[in-house]
Amino acid sequence: MTLDEYKKQFSEDDAVGWLSIDKEFDTLYPNQEPKHFAPAISYMLGGENPLDGVSIYESKKQTDHYHFITYGFSELYYDETKLESEFSKWGFELTFRLKPFEADNGNPSWVIALLQNIAKYVFDSGNWFEEFHYMPANGPIRLDTETDITALIIVADPEIEKIQTPHGEVTFLQIVGITTAEFDHLKENPETAQDLVNKLKENNPLLITDLTRK
Repeated sequence: MTLDEYKKQFSEDDAVGWLSIDKEFDTLYPNQEPKHFAPAISYMLGGENPLDGVSIYESKKQTDHYHFITYGFSELYYDETKLESEFSKWGFELTFRLKPFEADNGNPSWVIALLQNIAKYVFDSGNWFEEFHYMPANGPIRLDTETDITALIIVADPEIEKIQTPHGEVTFLQIVGITTAEFDHLKENPETAQDLVNKLKENNPLLITDLTRK
């Protein structure tokens, strides 16, 4: 896209990158208005949460589950200087799929905090994620919960392909909850990350996180 095309298609009030993300999810979930969560004070205005928002869609594929998408790891807003970059900011957004958990009462807001904490790590450290990276959650991924899911592995979202936005490439990376035993095995055998993902996919192709999984 040339600068002239960019100026013709968008105005300075447009969230160019945000619109690119929404286009993908509107295709996946036509006619669905997601729940959206945004921090009271945006990061650029001094807020402590780097993500400008997280949306939650309800999916009925494989089994009923929530599908989260972040806004903030990529370049969201009109910026002529970012046009035709190789990667849009960090080059990815995170997704997460959660099987409904009874204690959430239909409001899994803890996931928003989890995603914001991951964003703080990325923004503060300068370390970004790629497929098959993994990390501990330093306890249950849902705080104060009896669950074996205490770590995360990164995969490509099974349903959302990487896209080219006016600001560069964006990959949709899905975080997947794994057990303490699985994480301990990965620490000892890091080369088996893809094997673990393939094994999980056998019974769970969309890699939906289930806090009750042992």
